Amino acid sequence: MNDPRKILSVTGKDALPFLQDLITNDVARLRDGLVYAALLTPQGKYRADFFLVPRGEALLLDVAEPLAAGLVQALSLYKLRRDVTIEETDIDVTRGTGPAPEGAFADPRDARMGWRGYDGQPGDEADWDALRVAACVPQSGVELTPDSFILEAGFERLNGVDFRKGCYVGQEVTARMKHKTELRKGLAPVAVEGTAPVGTEIEAGGKAAGVLYTQAGGAALAYLRFDRAGPDMTAGDARVIWRG
Repeated sequence: MNDPRKILSVTGKDALPFLQDLITNDVARLRDGLVYAALLTPQGKYRADFFLVPRGEALLLDVAEPLAAGLVQALSLYKLRRDVTIEETDIDVTRGTGPAPEGAFADPRDARMGWRGYDGQPGDEADWDALRVAACVPQSGVELTPDSFILEAGFERLNGVDFRKGCYVGQEVTARMKHKTELRKGLAPVAVEGTAPVGTEIEAGGKAAGVLYTQAGGAALAYLRFDRAGPDMTAGDARVIWRG
């Protein structure tokens, strides 16, 4: 798996309201399966994204392994006197395409991302980067960084934010971006001829127009400045085409 994961367990009588007060999505959606969400900074920037997994009286958080320790620390700071216990587990994540086997859950971000299992369901060896590029799904540590705003990363389209739930950390900035401004930057699918390292600056007409990220089969994900991006751009030696 090119996206190693860590599973955290959140238990205690206050676990659900505790998370509801902090994260971008509505925990009530757990009745339908996995919930994709993020924890933001008070300034509305990305801190971590994860899946909430229903598991009896516990909740599991499926998070990228490099972010796990920081997420535990951040959540613990908000815990105060609430009856909440946060622990790391040894549960493994499997992924597959096609219909979800018994006990597995459909990926809520996009149907093309298949399913996720937490009870040893055998996965398959899909080209997950190609699927992510096709579905315009960002990955933590690549397209998602501490400078990211989740709406620019597509979280509304990916079912990762709920604008009707109550307050959460970073909610004011996120709501303002949704209702009072037009996004001028964001993640977008592009065609690419040639290759360039992840993080290569994209230029259009001699001006910085964005950054090129994951590439697969002549397609790629790019973070673009929409006012400068055009149909014919360059990223190093590669040609980048955006249809807008």
